[in-house]
Amino acid sequence: MRFSLHLNSRTAEVAAELQKALDATGDDLAPAALTIARVEYPSLDPKPYAVMLDRMGEEAAKRLSGNRSDSLRAFNEYLYDELGFVGNRERYDDPRNSFINEVLDRRTGIPISLAVIYLEVARRAGLHVDGVNFPGHFLLRARDGVTTSARSEVLVIDPFHGGAQLSEYDCRQLLRQHVGDEAAFDTSLLAPATRHDIVVRILVNLKRLYVRMRSFPQARFISSLLLGIDPAGISELRDRGLLAYHLQDFAAALRDLEEYLRLSPKLAEPDEHDLIAGPDRSGDADDEDDERRDGEMDDATQIWEHVKTLRKRVAGFN
Repeated sequence: MRFSLHLNSRTAEVAAELQKALDATGDDLAPAALTIARVEYPSLDPKPYAVMLDRMGEEAAKRLSGNRSDSLRAFNEYLYDELGFVGNRERYDDPRNSFINEVLDRRTGIPISLAVIYLEVARRAGLHVDGVNFPGHFLLRARDGVTTSARSEVLVIDPFHGGAQLSEYDCRQLLRQHVGDEAAFDTSLLAPATRHDIVVRILVNLKRLYVRMRSFPQARFISSLLLGIDPAGISELRDRGLLAYHLQDFAAALRDLEEYLRLSPKLAEPDEHDLIAGPDRSGDADDEDDERRDGEMDDATQIWEHVKTLRKRVAGFN
């Protein structure tokens, strides 16, 4: 299926195909990941990449034994040593690291894209592995079926560093590295991620990257995909509206920002006194709550200023 070369027209096509991939039965990630690649590669043929993953899975299956730990070791040797997949430390922010076709062709990527390859090949080989939506660095997990305890031990795997197994201490250090010294580790951070979770994370990573690159058309494309698979995510309305504003698509920006404010009761239109004086303070208000309210007020003020400007601009076009 060929997609439109025009970015705006392609948005609806890719959004529909992505939703179809997410609604499909099973845990297959490849269709969704290859659909996301249509952001940059509208004429991409996904079939050769699906065949490539199938062949990798068949080869990996030949190397597995009955022991989970030994199977994981053999699987990692196949994926990283024989096939040569490696984390792209030198050009981590290269957008190609996020597109599964490029990762398969170039054998390099970032944690989540390498995790998708790992998950897809492992599933085809009969090895049960889950994604882990760990803060700042996507991980994987598998259960060691040979443990003597009643509950099997969870093996945490780093897809970016050759499938290295991480201890709880390693995970705590990784959390501090990406979130800060104040971050509190909890085993719930190692819970299995759903297919939807993984797709959202791929898209959020891409959107942030495009914004840093000031590639606003692509960032708005991604924002539309996020809204398509999670219509309740009203913060995406704000982001898409602001991206439209940067692109001087003022009518679209106004629609999104007004809808964002309408769906955000806490951001109801402030009067002039509110904008100048700020929120009322009570003597026993918690400092953290005060800071949060200040942040919400700043956000509301900025969005309303944009909306007022946009209303004048759009009215001038009519």
